[in-house]
Amino acid sequence: MKDQKTKGCKNCEVNFSTTFDFCPHCGQKANDALTLRVLFYNTIGNYFAFDARFFKSFVPLMFKPGLVAKQFVEGKRLKYLHPAQYYLFVSIVFFFVASFQVRDYNMMANKAIKKGYEMEKNQIPVLSEALDTEDISKITDSIVKSKLSESSNSNLTFGYDIKKLNALIASGASEKAQLEAVGLKENSSWFDRLLRKQMLKFHKQEGGGIVQAISDTIPIAMFFLLPIFALILKFFYWKRGTYAHHLVFSFYYFSFLFIVLGFVLGVNYFLFDIPDWIDVLVVLSTFIYLWMSMKNFYQQGYLLTLLKASLSTFIYMVCIVPTAFIIILLASFLFY
Repeated sequence: MKDQKTKGCKNCEVNFSTTFDFCPHCGQKANDALTLRVLFYNTIGNYFAFDARFFKSFVPLMFKPGLVAKQFVEGKRLKYLHPAQYYLFVSIVFFFVASFQVRDYNMMANKAIKKGYEMEKNQIPVLSEALDTEDISKITDSIVKSKLSESSNSNLTFGYDIKKLNALIASGASEKAQLEAVGLKENSSWFDRLLRKQMLKFHKQEGGGIVQAISDTIPIAMFFLLPIFALILKFFYWKRGTYAHHLVFSFYYFSFLFIVLGFVLGVNYFLFDIPDWIDVLVVLSTFIYLWMSMKNFYQQGYLLTLLKASLSTFIYMVCIVPTAFIIILLASFLFY
């Protein structure tokens, strides 16, 4: 038998028959000549496929609570955009819209914190020359005795003597002395040392950008909070589907939340200020949507579903979200 002609794949370098149109090992096309069609066809094709499925999912997601999640779980998975992909796209748009409002809040917070620091600094004499440790100790002790009796009336309080720290910084004290001023001890743990260093950094930067740091942490936190919400649903619907089913429901529900809240934020910021009573109605409507979604997805009665929706929301908003917010604040401060 005559030897069959082969050629090597330029991607994985495995030889295969010239009769193959694709490499049987890695799947790359045998004729891989780089043309404009090859360069843009897949990208454009995938974009418009994504676009079409997004809008096919949009109307039923918004106006037929629970339908998209129910049909996706039942097997109609090419008709709608994948729930995780839908959530990711919507959350990116939402946090982009929210970033404009966050920027304003960040600027206001920066000004307020800076003003507080400036009021404290104005009470501390600025020293023109760097002093040695002994001189610094004498000066700061003197400040403590003569001026710091009014510390209880300070504009800012972070658990350490702000005026004493300002005196140390102004006099060119070492970082060790500054860290001791914010509470660092010789036997402090590594976590306490990290915390004190961040406190000193926060003080020197006068809290600038802390709101932005918190805002940047929230999208990451949501990837943990959403699965927890699905776990709560699993608790209430133990025998109705696997955890993956509850996760699908959660992805689509949170996508709905981000669409509605993003729309409200966008209108408030770019167009006009929506009356507060309308904002309250919007918040209430998201709970009603959750109730109807759970009713249609889990196929239980209205009253029983209302009870489960209420308990799920209560557990999530009263127990999970506050705990997560504390963790977000801590993480934002530690990586500030």
